[in-house]
Amino acid sequence: HVQLVESGGGLVQPGGSLRLSCVTSDYSDAVTCLGWFRQAPGKEREAVAAIYLYGPTVYYADSVRGRFTISRNSSKDTVHLQMNNLKPEDTAMYYCAGARGFRDPPRQRDFKYWGQGTQVTVS
Repeated sequence: HVQLVESGGGLVQPGGSLRLSCVTSDYSDAVTCLGWFRQAPGKEREAVAAIYLYGPTVYYADSVRGRFTISRNSSKDTVHLQMNNLKPEDTAMYYCAGARGFRDPPRQRDFKYWGQGTQVTVS
């Protein structure tokens, strides 16, 4: 059973930074892509960034490109999302999710494993 645990959310002022982390318990290689999604109140969940665990391929939404950076550790069991120059419109619940295979743009239905989410508030 694959588990994903997010951490690092919080309250930050506009222009500030936060670093989200996602630790996965996948020991079966069922997950080859980890992504970050977000959902703001009253809005649909959207893909923010994704990374292929076995290569350099990454994805960024246009709204965050140049401000957010996704990275993974060498063990491929932890993914980070460095968020700089945060804006009020970045306020949302952020979810880490795992899929087998990488697609650009990510399709939510491909992500079978989801964390509980971590709240990011920019105000």
